[in-house]
Amino acid sequence: MTDVYTLGEALGVVSSGRVRHESEARLDVTGPEFNLAIALARLGHQCAYLGKVGGDELGARIRTVLRGEGVDVTDMRVAAGARTGLLLRESRVGGQPHVTHYRTGSAGSGLSPGNVPIDRIAASKMLHVSGVTAALGRDALEAVRAAVGAARTAEVMISFSVEYHPDLWPSVREAEEVLGELACHSHLLFLDQDELDLVKPALTPEREVVVNRGVKGASVRADRVRYDQPVIQVPIVDTSGSADAFVAGYISAALDGLTPQERLHRGALLSAAAVTSASDWQGLPVRAELPSSR
Repeated sequence: MTDVYTLGEALGVVSSGRVRHESEARLDVTGPEFNLAIALARLGHQCAYLGKVGGDELGARIRTVLRGEGVDVTDMRVAAGARTGLLLRESRVGGQPHVTHYRTGSAGSGLSPGNVPIDRIAASKMLHVSGVTAALGRDALEAVRAAVGAARTAEVMISFSVEYHPDLWPSVREAEEVLGELACHSHLLFLDQDELDLVKPALTPEREVVVNRGVKGASVRADRVRYDQPVIQVPIVDTSGSADAFVAGYISAALDGLTPQERLHRGALLSAAAVTSASDWQGLPVRAELPSSR
C-alpha cells in the first residue's frame, strides 16, 4: 500500500553566485513534492509521485533520480516536445537566495485533472499537495483539486503545505482564495508564520497546524495542545530544501505513530540534514541514520 501519494512539478535548478560575475554554477533537480518524495522513500515509506517532465535531459535526470531513490514513478508523464522547467538560484551574502523562474509553459505546469489516478490516491494512506503546484496554472490547480477530491471521497488523510510564493500568483486575493480552500480540506497543515493570515479559516482547533517560526524553530497545535521544537544548530551550506525536509520528517513520524513532539523533532532532524548540503535532497538521511529513539 502506498503511504504517501504526491503530485507536483520537478525541475532543474542552477545555483551560483551573482550570475553577472560567476563563471561556475551547480546543476541539480528539485521541487517541493520531489524533495518530499525522496525524503520519505529514504526513510522506508512507500511514496508515489505524479508529475510531467519534458522529453529532455533534465526530464531524464528527474526520472532517473526518483527511480534510483525508490520512489514509485508509475504515473509520471513525459511530454514530448515540451521542456522541463528551470530555476536560477543566485546566492546573496547575508540574505536569502534570489530565485528566477523559467517555467512558463513548462511540461510540469501542464499537469491536468486527467492525469490524476483517482483509484491510486484512494488506496493510499495520505495525499500531500502544495500551494506551489496550485499556483502553476489553471490545469495544475484543477489537478490538485481532483487529487484532493479523490482523497476526501475515500477518506484519505490530506497533508497541505501552503508555500506561498507571490511571484507565482496573479494577486494576493486569488492566492488567499485557493490556499484557504485547500487548507480547509487538509488534516495536516504546514505553513510559515507569515502565511497565517492567508489561511485564517483553516486555523481551527480540530486541524493539526504546523508552523515554521524561522530561527525560533517550529510548533504544532494538536488536540488543543501546543508543542514547540527549537532549531537544531548545524553548519549551514544552503537552506533552500529545509522546509520540504521538515515536512517530510514530520509526515514520516506521523506515519510511524509518534507523538506531536516527536514529529516536530524528526522534522527538525531532516531540516538540519538538508541545510548541511548544497543540494535540496542529497544530504537527507536514510532511516538507519535516525537516532534510535526517534
